[in-house]
Amino acid sequence: MSKSAKAPAPCSEAEFDVDLFVIGGGSGGIRAARVASGHGAKVMLAEEYRLGGTCVIRGCVPKKLFVYASRFSDSFDEAAEFGWRFSVPHFDWPSLVAAKDREITRLEGLYVTGQQGAGVEVVRSRAVLEDAHTVRLLEDGRRVRARTILIATGAHPELPPFEGIELGITSDGVFDLKTFPRKLVIGGAGYIAMEFAGLFAALGSDVTVVCRGSNVLRGFDEDVRQAVAASYTNRGIKLMFGDSIRRLRRRHTGVGGGDHSGGIDVTTEQGGRLVADQVLLAFGRTPNTTSLGLDRAGVKTGADGAIIVDANSRTNIPNIYAVGDVSNQFNLTPVAIREGHAFADTVFGKKAWQVDYSNVPTAVFSSPEIGTVGLTELEARAQYLAVDVYKVRFRPLKAAVTGDCEARLLKVVVDCESDRILGIHIFADEASEMIQVLAIAVGSGATMKDFMSVMAVHPTVGEEIVAIQTPTVRYDRRDASTPLVPGASV
Repeated sequence: MSKSAKAPAPCSEAEFDVDLFVIGGGSGGIRAARVASGHGAKVMLAEEYRLGGTCVIRGCVPKKLFVYASRFSDSFDEAAEFGWRFSVPHFDWPSLVAAKDREITRLEGLYVTGQQGAGVEVVRSRAVLEDAHTVRLLEDGRRVRARTILIATGAHPELPPFEGIELGITSDGVFDLKTFPRKLVIGGAGYIAMEFAGLFAALGSDVTVVCRGSNVLRGFDEDVRQAVAASYTNRGIKLMFGDSIRRLRRRHTGVGGGDHSGGIDVTTEQGGRLVADQVLLAFGRTPNTTSLGLDRAGVKTGADGAIIVDANSRTNIPNIYAVGDVSNQFNLTPVAIREGHAFADTVFGKKAWQVDYSNVPTAVFSSPEIGTVGLTELEARAQYLAVDVYKVRFRPLKAAVTGDCEARLLKVVVDCESDRILGIHIFADEASEMIQVLAIAVGSGATMKDFMSVMAVHPTVGEEIVAIQTPTVRYDRRDASTPLVPGASV
């Protein structure tokens, strides 16, 4: 360095335009901005699309609305068994899409009002990092200096390369289809794929799921996975295991002398040939970190592109944080919200706390639903010397009239030594509602004895979980005579 050159001086507080700049207006970013502003911080939030993020605009909320719509199909059939008489119902897809649009617009308006009421300045623009303290707004080129930056840009559908992939749609576009797909092929078998398979089949689609693995819902408890697969097969959904989509091609017909679209030809790796009106690609999600300027700010990412953070959501750059799906830890809306809240309280509220990722409850909105919290059976057996498994299959009372033969499942995994409940897994109606409350008990260290001491509410599905008195099977690594495979019984 020459004698006339000077080392850059550290930034003073006066050089910052805002205390916090949030990139991304999804669940985590919105919560962080509002809470930080409430602590007295000057906050600016940039969102290039619509406030609400994946959950509100193209995820949890519209999906649950579509699930509600799909369940009327069974309800109409069941009503007849209970004495109701009415004309044959007709489903109108455009009406459902329009109702969804109205609700999303309403929710987005509430988010906008909430941010404004909290004193957060919302900018409708894509924002990228120039350096560790500078954010550039692409809409007008403005540069904003921020003392602290929070990245909450979420994730997008992952698309593996294969011929004709542009003919498929993802969960981002499935809610806005102009016409209802009478024949739907779904690639993937995770929770997004399973939810859409169930709801579209109930609405009247002929659904085929092409699954690379040997079963659906990898990572869930084995008994639950088997129950879902059996249920979907029973409902007429075709499951192609050990296969994957290889090629999509536009199908053409020459009806009337023209070259008219006749749907999509689907070819699988195992030689399967299918015809679909739409192909839904649900292969997972990838963090939104491309072209964000992370390299210019020095922010490190993992092999999957996710931003690497510590227990406080802080990156390797001390004043830059990341919450939600962009860090690819637990891609659930409630987790992103809690991360955003913890960040704001810790950095701006002088109330330091960290998110507890143990016993995070989750649900799959299939029909019936899946609700799960804690360890699966196989995870528990790998971590504990001896594990009791309490399992019951049953039919709900309503089935006595409707004739529904499909069994529901309740499963509790328990540490033999302490009697503490390690995990609960439910495949039943309203499982999502039950698991929310049961997660409180599991997180509080409840034992199986505690559950057995509770008086049952009869007749309910929930009573099954307090009515189990003896374990179905015990796995003890110290005893060679105990079963070693899931589902075995003593």
